[in-house]
Amino acid sequence: MKVELRQSGSNQLLESLDLEEVPHPGRWLQLGERSFLVLQRQHRYRLRQGRYELAAIALQVKAQRQPDDALWWNGGWVIGDPHCRFNARSPLLRCAVLPDGPCERCAHHTPR
Repeated sequence: MKVELRQSGSNQLLESLDLEEVPHPGRWLQLGERSFLVLQRQHRYRLRQGRYELAAIALQVKAQRQPDDALWWNGGWVIGDPHCRFNARSPLLRCAVLPDGPCERCAHHTPR
């Protein structure tokens, strides 16, 4: 499938490539040495012989390497300890108290 990588915010085309499996929002995409977090996924259709067909998928991405403490939890990526009551349970933000982490260093680290 033809995939367009576009910079989130500016919509600038970073790269066009073919991927067998297109990542969903909240997942990281590794391309060689570069790493991107997928923020949004948009389908591009074209009209061909009176029918619409999927032509490409545009991914709004943010250049970001996957944090070392990111883990797969309940069907999505989470940064930090998802069992802490202050954890945002998000691939974008660790928590409100200590967003840069690590969780072990936080004085407010408590289970839900």
